[in-house]
Amino acid sequence: MRPAFEERPTALLVPDAYRFAAPPLVCAAVVGFLVTAPLGPALALALAGLGVFVVSFFRNPERQIPPGEAHVVAPADGRVILVEEAEDDQGRKGLRIAIFLSVFNVHVNRVPVAGRVTAIRRGGEHYFAAFRPKALHHNVHLTMELKTASGAPVAVTQITGWIARRIVCHPAVGDWVGRGQRYGLIRFGSRTDVWLPEGSRARVSPGDRVRGGASVVAELAGGA
Repeated sequence: MRPAFEERPTALLVPDAYRFAAPPLVCAAVVGFLVTAPLGPALALALAGLGVFVVSFFRNPERQIPPGEAHVVAPADGRVILVEEAEDDQGRKGLRIAIFLSVFNVHVNRVPVAGRVTAIRRGGEHYFAAFRPKALHHNVHLTMELKTASGAPVAVTQITGWIARRIVCHPAVGDWVGRGQRYGLIRFGSRTDVWLPEGSRARVSPGDRVRGGASVVAELAGGA
């Protein structure tokens, strides 16, 4: 059996920030130094703004995880776009809650419940806008299935959008992940869904704003 998962990323900025923000910031400095007014300063300012935006996108704030193992925490920051009864890939009935992340949201994903990772599946081949209904089944996505200590099945799915092109998921099958732990991210606009077993009760509605790891979005059936 694999050991407990080591939470990551944990730094204030996801390491990707340095790689993606460096080019526009360096270009801003070069343009500002070499290109004369009025074009130089304006272009330098635009490039610097782009670099600052990229840094902001990869921010990774600490969160206070609410108590209660039966409380399902939001797997991502963003706006709730869907709360519905739905079947999972195995035909089991349950509750699905979908969260849309704009490019201005924190994109680090968090584990909704504590459990053992039982499967990690990738699928999809398209990049439709993440808020569209068909994004769930057709967009490139990654589903991490969990089983809680009481045996309740839970799944969390990272879904790309029309801007997003890369999903990062650090845990491996067999890892024990803690509720609210940071475990990966999706780059530049996306969607994250959580599927819970039948009898689970939603604590949010479409339109609600949630914060990953800090907002309770549901209660597991039977206090599992």
